[in-house]
Amino acid sequence: MISKITRLKSFSLALPQTLRLTVLATLAIALPASLGAQEVLRDTLGNGLQVIIVRNTLAPVVTTMVNYRVGSDECPPGFPGSAHATEHMMFRGSPGMSADQLAAISAAMGGDDNADTQQAVTQYFFTTTADNLAAPLRIEATRMRDLLPDAKLWEKERGAIEQEVAQDLSNPTYVFYTQLLTAMFKGSPYEHDALGSRPSFDKTTDADLRAFHNAWYVPNNAILVIVGDAEPAKALALVKDIFGGIPAKKLPERPAFNFSEVKPDTLKLNTDLPYGLTAITFRLPGADSPDFAAAQILSDVLSSERGKLYDLVPQGKALFAEFSYDTLPKSGIGYAIAGFPAGADSTNQLETVKGILKDVIASGFDADLVEAAKRHEIISAELAKNSVDGLASAWSGAVAIEGRNSPDDDINAFRKVTVEDVNAVAKKYLDFDHAISAILSPQESDKPISSKSFGGAENFTASKSTNVKLPSWAKTLADKLPAATSTLSPFTTNLANGLKLIIQPESVSDTVSVFGKVKNNPKVQVPDGKEGVDDALDKLFSYGSKSLDRLAFQKALDDIGANEAAGADFSLQVLPEHFERGLQLLADNELSPALPENDFKIIQGQLAASVAGELKSPDHISSHALTLALFPKNDPSQRETTPATVKTLTIDDVTNYYSAVFRPDMTTIVIIGKVDTDATVALVEKYFGGWSASGDKPNTLFPAAPDNAVSVTHVPDASRVQDKVTLGETMSLTRTNPDYYALQLGNHVLGGGFYATRLYHDLRQNGGLVYFVSSSFTVGLTRGIYQSAYACDPPNVAKARTLIVNDLKQMQAENVTERELHQAKLMLLRDIPLSEASVDSIANGWLGRVVLGLPLDEPVVAGKIYTKLTADDVKAAFAKWLRPADLVQVTQGPEPH
Repeated sequence: MISKITRLKSFSLALPQTLRLTVLATLAIALPASLGAQEVLRDTLGNGLQVIIVRNTLAPVVTTMVNYRVGSDECPPGFPGSAHATEHMMFRGSPGMSADQLAAISAAMGGDDNADTQQAVTQYFFTTTADNLAAPLRIEATRMRDLLPDAKLWEKERGAIEQEVAQDLSNPTYVFYTQLLTAMFKGSPYEHDALGSRPSFDKTTDADLRAFHNAWYVPNNAILVIVGDAEPAKALALVKDIFGGIPAKKLPERPAFNFSEVKPDTLKLNTDLPYGLTAITFRLPGADSPDFAAAQILSDVLSSERGKLYDLVPQGKALFAEFSYDTLPKSGIGYAIAGFPAGADSTNQLETVKGILKDVIASGFDADLVEAAKRHEIISAELAKNSVDGLASAWSGAVAIEGRNSPDDDINAFRKVTVEDVNAVAKKYLDFDHAISAILSPQESDKPISSKSFGGAENFTASKSTNVKLPSWAKTLADKLPAATSTLSPFTTNLANGLKLIIQPESVSDTVSVFGKVKNNPKVQVPDGKEGVDDALDKLFSYGSKSLDRLAFQKALDDIGANEAAGADFSLQVLPEHFERGLQLLADNELSPALPENDFKIIQGQLAASVAGELKSPDHISSHALTLALFPKNDPSQRETTPATVKTLTIDDVTNYYSAVFRPDMTTIVIIGKVDTDATVALVEKYFGGWSASGDKPNTLFPAAPDNAVSVTHVPDASRVQDKVTLGETMSLTRTNPDYYALQLGNHVLGGGFYATRLYHDLRQNGGLVYFVSSSFTVGLTRGIYQSAYACDPPNVAKARTLIVNDLKQMQAENVTERELHQAKLMLLRDIPLSEASVDSIANGWLGRVVLGLPLDEPVVAGKIYTKLTADDVKAAFAKWLRPADLVQVTQGPEPH
């Protein structure tokens, strides 16, 4: 995907995990004086380009982010998407570098590049191996100079960006957000976001976009951030050589921000979510306000799981509850949000939330929660160092968007916030006389319509990407395949009880991260008639342990500065000095969950109501329709939780399920951070070594599945203006079959490299039919699935499908070109170091491989296999395993034409 527009986030019912705000603290109730130092080099070139280089040696990888201080704020009147459209056209080529060349170079670097447009900034970022740093810099310098003067390119890209508009207008929470912006900021640049509209794009010309680019895309309006394993002085010399000759220009005048008074209102919308939500929104200070730091701490305190707002959840009065704060440079929006099941009294919930906020404002905030929130913000900054691109984003956000000198400016501001500051900001900004409320009510789908034909009569010809001659500076990038190597050296051991432990000492941040996984499959393991017991257990983990109830457990986490989550997937993030206490709490929660019966009864009612809405929601109906089409009747994958099965559950069912599924011999723990290996093994033995299991290991595997029959299902969704389409088929292929690698290699010819790959080339670059298209193989130990997904206007559903089918058939009938094969190998081989550029991706990769019984260094093993595969191997694998004529199709949205 090319663009990311800032918008209201969507909410999920996986709430004990996704909405779990664990504020950070220390036993002494004091903020850490300092955290890990960073090697930072800064400079401003003669042309005004600001350069920030931050050394991070997590992996031999670098991320470059060019931040142009221009966004939707600077768009001409009547053309709200100009900045967004310019961003799209930056991928259509520049003088001296065509779109095909750009795509080929990006693919050769590993294909990890993107861009986003916001109100105040437009960002372009690449992540690649450190030895290739010059390549993204040369790309960005070329793109800074100009866009290609070709009106036909905009005509093609207009179709893709209008599909992005349709995609977002098919999201009810986004529609709410756009209405909220208008109500909050009417008459100012913030009254619309950066997306744009079809009418504005229809009247936009290529000349308009080039004029916008030439006015704002200049070095004195840009900040270049480089983060990763690059020697700063050498990197700066490279930047000066590549960017130094680009001239500065006088910038146009920026718009004025004059905010009118917010008029109170209540917005009411329908949503295709399986639950509803209520929201009370306030205009809060922007990043440039002296009240910003206190407002951020206010938001964190209001979201605390020890706070009165969140307490609506354990009381059974809300499915979820939190406060969030979206900041812009000149202003911000605060949201108090709560979820309700279909049919519940949303008006009463809204009034309840208002009452809680008013009570808290009147009585003042708890000083302990304020200090905990400050620690959360401070240590979150330290955790950003555990990801190369995450750290680049943190620096870019602080400097380019907030106008800070560095992320430390915010941290220093948070340190100074007092409870009096928070109380004052709450009284000043949480003004109910100028607040906007909203109720989003769940809307059911009509019954799905099934058929045996997809109605595609068109015969569009698929095309191979033509050979691309690269610029001289990029030739060496793609000439030779890199070696399949890894810089990781994990220590692995098994405890006597069968628990697998993987340890990777790492010093890029002053943190320790723990990731755990219990191998499980509820679709197979949940007893008949007890569907939903796994969901009930998952929610109960947030209620503490047998030794510490919910609030006491959360307080214990706050006292040591820990983020913690228990369950089948569990985790811990903590400072090294509190690692042992954090591990003790994690083990206590994971091995001895409280599972309180009274709280279970409340959760049971919430879960039954949630499931009732889920079963009628378009998303669920579409997902279930796909499963019904792919697999035979009574396949375990088709099992559904219903209100009836939830209502029959008892706390004994939950306890029994926990005992059967949560076993040490089905569990893997990964620990990455500032640790000593021997001491860490001893600590894990101390707190997890007494965990035991009896009997044989449970089965977690699906049965093998036969080939599916062709079918088409349409799921009506009144909230969408665009159709979301999924194509799929079953395969008897398993993960241990050597053909898996040939299919993955071929799939990187089909998709994954933007314009450099066939599906994007045919459906987006040439056709303008879609904004995104995906192609993937999901292969387990007993069965596999091929899927392709896209979204488009209803008249284009059959056209896009035909192109995908033709591309698949061509993969079966003809050899891919040598250039395509080489490019796919480059992407896969360079993905090895890129996948090691964040602590999360390292840990999740290892956990996934353990579940599949693969070696931890499987990517390196795979890389050596990819190097040797031929075009004949790819064609043979696609001919053997793919059945394009048997693809099932599920369409969600308006009826396809």
